[in-house]
Formats: sequence, structure tokens, C-alpha cells
Amino acid sequence: MTDSKTVEVQKHIRCVPGDVARSALLPGDPARARRIAEQLDDARLIADNREYLVFTGTTNGVPVSVCSTGIGGSSAAIALEDLRNVGAEVFIRVGSAGGRRQDIPIGSLVVVTAAYRGDGVSDEYLPLGFPAVADLEVNNALIQAAGDLGYSAYTGIGTTRSAFYVRNADLNEQLQRAGVVAAEMEASTLFIVGTLRAAKVGCVVATDSNIYLEKQPTLAEKEALYMQGEVMTIRTALRAVQLLEGKS
Repeated sequence: MTDSKTVEVQKHIRCVPGDVARSALLPGDPARARRIAEQLDDARLIADNREYLVFTGTTNGVPVSVCSTGIGGSSAAIALEDLRNVGAEVFIRVGSAGGRRQDIPIGSLVVVTAAYRGDGVSDEYLPLGFPAVADLEVNNALIQAAGDLGYSAYTGIGTTRSAFYVRNADLNEQLQRAGVVAAEMEASTLFIVGTLRAAKVGCVVATDSNIYLEKQPTLAEKEALYMQGEVMTIRTALRAVQLLEGKS
């Protein structure tokens, strides 16, 4: 990590040391970043550049930042790298994902403990044989947080992909047989970059679809269910930050 005394404003997130908290939430969607900021105390907008919308505030007295990352591993990696350069150490992806088991309804809360590396970015950091896993402390805090809030959380390995509109049926079948819980586009990248940059990274998502459900809801129904799930992910992530900082 770069010495904070020599760090200039970060090219992409437009932040400097002192702008962000030790803990940062990483939603993909800038609109979700705004919705998270609405749940903070004294939230202030730090920067707004490209897909990166950055807020800093507090939750139960604990400083926390929020930075949207856009879609996919490349922009997520940039966000983590820039935030790490200016002092963030703990990261929680707060995202959306497609359910990958028939018993996972749309709108479910899922804690992703590790991820299949189909992101196409993490192999630039470490060879594909290296596992993409969540930090154990952050992972456990997310699970405890969900329990504290009375939420039922699915946990397990997810799959991260690089192309949203490309569906590899054979791979999907293999991964479903292996029991993956969700498919999304950032987790494996963040786990790998976090490992290399000595950062603690976890991931909690709400399912916005599930191709394996026998009965598919309408788009409007999916969106309504997802928004209910998103509320749970935000509350779970904020509670996890409190737990990680020793605030019961």
C-alpha cells in the first residue's frame, strides 16, 4: 500500500486520505449507493465520477464509506485499489445476483463465501488455481448480522462471470450440480484483489432472478421482491460493520 503522505487524489474515485472510512460498502449500482447513504448518519457526498459515487457517514457511531463500482470486475477492482490507497481496509460487496438453486426464491439474502473465477479480471492478479474466498472475519460478521436482524441467509459458493448476456449451459449445469448459490459479476475479483492488497473482503447479495425456478414471476414481481431483498442486504452489511468495529 502506498504511503498516505505521498498519495495524490485517486484518478477514478477522486478521493484522498481522510475522505473514506476504514470500512467501505461496495454496491455496483450508484442508485443503490444513494439508498445505502440514506441509511447512514451524517452522510456526505465525497465524490461523483464515472460509475464511482462515494459517500462517508456513520452507522451506530461507526464511520463507514460507500462507493459504487459499476458492473463487472474491472471497475470493481479499480474501486477497491483506489479505496485501499486512501485508507480503507474492510470491504463488503452489497449487490444483486441470480439465484442458482431451486430452493432460493427471488429476494433472498445470500452471503457468498467464495466464488468460481469466471470474471476474466482476477487472472490478471493471480493464476486461476488460486482460490477466491471471502475474509473469514467479515464473512462470519455478515452471517451473525443476518441472524441478529432475524433474517434467513443462504450461504455458499457463488459464481462470478464476465459476460452478462452469454450463457454457458454446460458450465451452468456443472456449477449447479456443485451447489453454487448465486451468479453475479464482481465477487471473485474483489476476493482476489483483497487478498493481494491485504484487505478484508466479504460479500452479501440479494437475488433478483433465478433461472431454475419452475414458476417465473413477472418482471414487476421480480423487481418488487428484489427491493425487499436489497433492504436486507444493506441492513446486514451495516450491522456487520458495527460488529467488526466492536459495536454491539
